[in-house]
Amino acid sequence: MISKNQIKYVRQLEQKKFRNREGLFVAEGTKVVGDLLKRYQPHAIFATPAWIAENSHFSIFNLQSSITSVTDDELRRLSFQQHPQQVLALFPIPNMVPSKLGSLSIALDGVQDPGNLGTIIRIADWFGISDIICSEDTVDAWNPKVVQATMGSIARVNIIYTNLPSFLDSLPTDFPVYGTLLDGENIYTQQLTKEGLIVMGNEGNGISEAVRQRVNRRLLIPDFHDGETADSLNVAIATAITCSEFRRR
Repeated sequence: MISKNQIKYVRQLEQKKFRNREGLFVAEGTKVVGDLLKRYQPHAIFATPAWIAENSHFSIFNLQSSITSVTDDELRRLSFQQHPQQVLALFPIPNMVPSKLGSLSIALDGVQDPGNLGTIIRIADWFGISDIICSEDTVDAWNPKVVQATMGSIARVNIIYTNLPSFLDSLPTDFPVYGTLLDGENIYTQQLTKEGLIVMGNEGNGISEAVRQRVNRRLLIPDFHDGETADSLNVAIATAITCSEFRRR
């Protein structure tokens, strides 16, 4: 049986300041927790007897002391989901550093919606992109809504928060920094490189001026409508189109 203090502790991890203080984040559901267990040692697991019985293969992580058996009602009291799925786990927030230059990466400049960030992490995972460099005002990747939206991809993508203009200044002057901008060149006709950084901007304002000044290759995803059309694409959809075009080449 779980205590009120345990429930309070888990629920407080919805807040960024508490996550930062404790160094922990919440993951829920068989898919997300299962993927994370393949890479990270959990701090604690709260799971139904059915999940525990079905996941004995995770014994290599020496989880016995970390698992608390809970009823469906107790799991609902812990969960941030409307319909919790058998397991909720607490994991340490990893300390990530960017991989070496020579591959394709994504940079996010002020992306605010948790669903968008979670989807972009899934997109990066799908297209084999290991690193996402986030500006300091991008939504926290360890927010429970973001973690859930990644559907486990957060276990396979490095997410680094930094001062984005300073990070761009640290790159070699000839390193390709791509930005999707309204004054860019048609992405379908431009030469694209195997390595580089794809910068995606805020949902409403796009790429900030400070970052835009550091973009050296401007891209445009053109619309194909003769009359009136949507003002813009959702940032996650635009990321998917851009990554697909890079990988298609």
